[in-house]
Amino acid sequence: MSEVQNENIERKAVIFNVQKYNMFDGPGVRTLIFFQGCPLRCKWCANPEGLERRYRIMFKTDVCVNCHRCVDVCPAGIHEISPDTGRHQINRNKKCIGCRKCESACLVKALKIMGEEKTISELLDIIMEDKDFYMISGGGVTLGGGEVTSQPEAAASLLDACKRRGIHTAIETCGYVKPENLRMIAPFVDLFLFDIKHIDSERHYEWTGVRNELILDNVTWLLGNNKNVKIRMPLLKGVNDRREDIEGIVRLLTPYQDYDNFKGIDLLPYHKMGVNKYKQLGMEYQIKGDPSLSAQELDQIEKWISAYDLPVAVIRH
Repeated sequence: MSEVQNENIERKAVIFNVQKYNMFDGPGVRTLIFFQGCPLRCKWCANPEGLERRYRIMFKTDVCVNCHRCVDVCPAGIHEISPDTGRHQINRNKKCIGCRKCESACLVKALKIMGEEKTISELLDIIMEDKDFYMISGGGVTLGGGEVTSQPEAAASLLDACKRRGIHTAIETCGYVKPENLRMIAPFVDLFLFDIKHIDSERHYEWTGVRNELILDNVTWLLGNNKNVKIRMPLLKGVNDRREDIEGIVRLLTPYQDYDNFKGIDLLPYHKMGVNKYKQLGMEYQIKGDPSLSAQELDQIEKWISAYDLPVAVIRH
C-alpha cells in the first residue's frame, strides 16, 4: 500500500491533461494538472474538452483516412459510416465509455479520447517526478481545468498531499464555487490564480453563462482571510476592455492593495490557441471576428490600473 493510501487520502480525479515544465501559471517551474468539468461556459474558452465531466472524443477530420477501423472496435457504436458520404463520422448523441479502443486502432492518430480517471497516488507520482525542478526554481504544482473546484474533495486531497511533501501549491479558478468547498480547499493552497472576467453581472452572464456575485464574494473572502491571491483578467475587445469595466474591478480590489496576500493583477490577452479544438469536438466556436487588443490598447489598460498603485502586468505567452 502506498504512503498516500496510508494517509487515507486516496481518491480519484477526472483529468484531461498534464502539462509539465509550465512557466506561466504560478512561480517557477510547475506541473499543471487539468481537472475536468466547469460550471461556466465562457464563449472564448480555450479548453472546451474540459467543460464536461465525461469522456470527449476529439476527431481530426482532415487527418482521417477513412479506414473504418474505429467503427469495427467501438463497443458503444459511436463511430459510424455516413450513409450519404461513406465516410467515418461520430454520433455524439451516444455516450463514450472511455475504453480508448478507437484511439488505439486509429492508424493516423485522428482520434483522441479526453478524460481519464486517476488516483491521487498516480497524480502525486507524476508530480513528484519533477520535485528537484520545483526546489531549484521555487515552482510547484498548479491545478486548473476545466475548473478544479468542480471536484473539491479530490482537489483538497491532492493539494494536501503536495503540501505534506513541501511542494508549493496553486490553483487556477473561475471562483464560481460553493463557499463551503472553497473553504475546504483553501488551507492547502499557497496561491490562488483567480479569474475576474467581468465586473458587471449581466455582462458576465452574457459571456460566461453565470452571474458574478458568488465569484466576487469568494475573492473578497480570500483576500480578507489572508489567502494569497493573484487576480487574472482575460481581456477581449468589445467585451470587457472599457475603462469603466477596468475601473470597476479596480474599485473592488483597492481596499486590499496594501495587503501582503494581494499579489497583483495579470492581464491575459485573448488568444486563439483553443479554436481548432471546437471543430474536433463537433462544437461551434462562438466568438466571431477577432477580439484581440493591440499592444497599445493593452498598455493603456495597464496604465489605467497602475494609476491606482495596484501591481499589474500583461502576460504575453
